[in-house]
Amino acid sequence: MTGPTSTEGWGRYADYGRPRRVDGGLRARSTRGAIGVSWWSRRFLEVLESFALGTRLTRGRSYARAGQVVRLDVAPGVVSAAVQGSRPRPYQVHIALPPFPPQLWDRIEAELAAQAFFSARLLAGDLPAELEELFDAADAPLFPATVTELDQRCSCPDAAVPCKHLAATFYLLAEAFDADPFALLHWRGRSRDDLLDRLRVLRGAGHEPGTVQPRSPAGQPDGRTTVAGPPAGAARALADLPVAPLAETVDRFWLPPVPLPDRPPSLASRPDLLLRQLGAPAPAIGGPGLLERLRQAYRQLGE
Repeated sequence: MTGPTSTEGWGRYADYGRPRRVDGGLRARSTRGAIGVSWWSRRFLEVLESFALGTRLTRGRSYARAGQVVRLDVAPGVVSAAVQGSRPRPYQVHIALPPFPPQLWDRIEAELAAQAFFSARLLAGDLPAELEELFDAADAPLFPATVTELDQRCSCPDAAVPCKHLAATFYLLAEAFDADPFALLHWRGRSRDDLLDRLRVLRGAGHEPGTVQPRSPAGQPDGRTTVAGPPAGAARALADLPVAPLAETVDRFWLPPVPLPDRPPSLASRPDLLLRQLGAPAPAIGGPGLLERLRQAYRQLGE
């Protein structure tokens, strides 16, 4: 009886040979250890790794770091990628997650616009950690709770789900979320421009959550400017407030009527925030490589 061969224990993986080398593939920025630095990318990978997928994730991480992923696109409800394996043509990968319906996004946007904390962070190009709680409260979790929520397909002959090509796509997707946090929301059905435009409109309207009322005209034919009064709901709420004598309210004037939220008074932003908002420069002036060098320079200046 002979001892085990070097490929024994790999199952069907051994039948496919080594992957073909790729020039110019999408290579993970992380060269060792964990992939993903932001809370949202780590949260995404924690969910994936909690499914106990074993060595397939390890091989996928190696593929991601070797640059085997040659294309990665994020669209509402589906992520598509091309991953080079051992065969001449790259394998086609699709990871689908149902996007939130427009009615649900309308409700979430109204909630976001009603709180200056969320609006300020999102308009600055950042995702606050409390965002996950807001989506959970709306029965719309940002991240899949089970692996069955994901429709995973790869054109490779391996029957395992996820195969190493799918796993490599997951890791590159997490780093795409690091580079642009709005890619996660885009996958769930709302692009960056649509979301931010909607928040600006709702914040500018200054109305109650969930309602959008037409703006008053800027001026009248005689040159007078119309100033809109408070919304009807706010007027009713003010009318119902009890009126206390001035002498009884002086001592309480500077006290908040309700406990203030336990949040810092200022918002901290990373020094490379502008780079996130602008995206990768054109290949003619350096492409993603220039973006990474600028990001490192901003980080060093911030320190």
